[in-house]
Amino acid sequence: MAKAAVDVPPKGGFSFDLCRRNEMLVKKGAELPKFRKTGTTIVGLVFKDGVILGADTRATEGPIVCDKNCEKIHYMAPNIYCCGAGTAADTEAVTDMVSSQLALHRYATGRESRVITALTLLKSHLFSYQGHVSAALVLGGVDVTGPHLHTIYPHGSTDTLPFATMGSGSLAAMAMFESRYKEGMTREEGIKLVCDAICSGIFNDLGSGSNVDVCVITKDGKDYLRNHQLPNPRTYVSTRGYSFTKGQTEVLSTKITPMKEKVEIIEGDAMEE
Repeated sequence: MAKAAVDVPPKGGFSFDLCRRNEMLVKKGAELPKFRKTGTTIVGLVFKDGVILGADTRATEGPIVCDKNCEKIHYMAPNIYCCGAGTAADTEAVTDMVSSQLALHRYATGRESRVITALTLLKSHLFSYQGHVSAALVLGGVDVTGPHLHTIYPHGSTDTLPFATMGSGSLAAMAMFESRYKEGMTREEGIKLVCDAICSGIFNDLGSGSNVDVCVITKDGKDYLRNHQLPNPRTYVSTRGYSFTKGQTEVLSTKITPMKEKVEIIEGDAMEE
């Protein structure tokens, strides 16, 4: 008796359909989008009394460190702060714009800003630009409904989580959270975990580095701990024994090369070149 035919699902594997499509588009003159490598580690978690945000302080221009101590935790409202990853100009512009709108709303209503209001304004703005505004955000705050933590992606999608990481060092930071996070953490436990998560990104991601900034938000207010940890102090000392004051560079040698003057006589007039 023959066995009944059984429907077998197709085998999995790599699909190169998009590669052929991209090659065809290039031949037709299309310019494919290029990826942009950025470097940042930003995190946030919900603890017993509120929200704790953390960020590193390294700003990069490709392979160059252009700022060793920049601020990546942005003010949104007295009870709301936001960490930014991606293009620094985009994160600054988006958070400043929404912060201004929240301030106008507080003046008009006389009420404290809600975290969900900031979330809606941010995600609507980013979605309208379809990801061309390179701002990945971790939004945290405490309002009348309690503590809230959200992640906002450049295309406008969002998540609501008890802990979150974003940026190029997010995987290293997430490993710390997934192994050590627990509900109802105290302020000290939360700050320690946030610092360890940022340090994990600093030491395992080339785009992240320098210091650790922490912002603790509770119903009683916020506590912005600027440069809370300095895990990368400068230990290099010149072996040549140079000693000069700040802003002054010693001149080791001077060489003067005289330029010869060339004189030409044109129709009786002297002209120098």
